[in-house]
Amino acid sequence: MRTKETGAPHPRRAVVFPARTGRKTLRAASMAVFALLGALPVFAQTDSTWFAIESTLTYHMSHPMHEVDGTSRGAKGKGICHGGECDFLIAVPVKTFDSGDTNRDLHMIEATRGAQFPLIELRAHFPQAETTQQWIHADLEVQFAGQTARYSQVPFERTQQGGEVRITGTIPLTCSDFKIDRPSFLTVPIKNEIPVRVDMAWQPM
Repeated sequence: MRTKETGAPHPRRAVVFPARTGRKTLRAASMAVFALLGALPVFAQTDSTWFAIESTLTYHMSHPMHEVDGTSRGAKGKGICHGGECDFLIAVPVKTFDSGDTNRDLHMIEATRGAQFPLIELRAHFPQAETTQQWIHADLEVQFAGQTARYSQVPFERTQQGGEVRITGTIPLTCSDFKIDRPSFLTVPIKNEIPVRVDMAWQPM
């Protein structure tokens, strides 16, 4: 920590060290330094609550004949960091994904049982220490189409933008993870992989 220099200390306030420093004094000083260093991570991991202020979630669907992206900006999120751990919850309505084709979007809602299960819910758990690092590695639980899938140590990049924190990354979803019958085009089904790109801005409250 930098301190501002104010010149020589006033004689009455000067700290005088004995000419001969005993072992007990050195040991006490060393313990005080180690205690101070050990306390630093605690100040960096105070309890905090986060809210999503901007969100863009995009799924990618691949077929031998074409590629399709569907985007939603309707996700809401909240996170709580406490005791060295963080738990975040993100929810997005299935019907808010837009691929640019109304018929295709309606078919997607039908294939994913969106009428019965209208929300996609994502829960993320990761160490609180990573909230100050470039990369966050989160254990995810995704509830989608009436099924639950888990993914371990999914990397998300963290960037600071003023008072906001932007998180970007890709969740490796597949149709088989959620027992979704793959839609077909010209009798050929889409690929099993439907990765979802996450781009969200968060702000502590």
